[in-house]
Amino acid sequence: MKVTVLVRPKDGILDPQGEAIDRSLQGLGYASRGVRAGKVFDLELDAATAADARKAASELADAVLANALIEQFEVIVHDG
Repeated sequence: MKVTVLVRPKDGILDPQGEAIDRSLQGLGYASRGVRAGKVFDLELDAATAADARKAASELADAVLANALIEQFEVIVHDG
């Protein structure tokens, strides 16, 4: 089953990359504010159900993909 894990800095954690992107966008004339940079992981997992896939992805994100001290993650399970 295909899942996507989105990893972003937690609220209140400095995000220098997001701030640099925000400044660049503003310099180009875009009215941006509060840009947060993150990571995207697309995975194929052997799971019987969407709930099993979500559980497995959450466990591996917590253990490997995200730093729990400074990052949060979101798991998206794709149909089909």
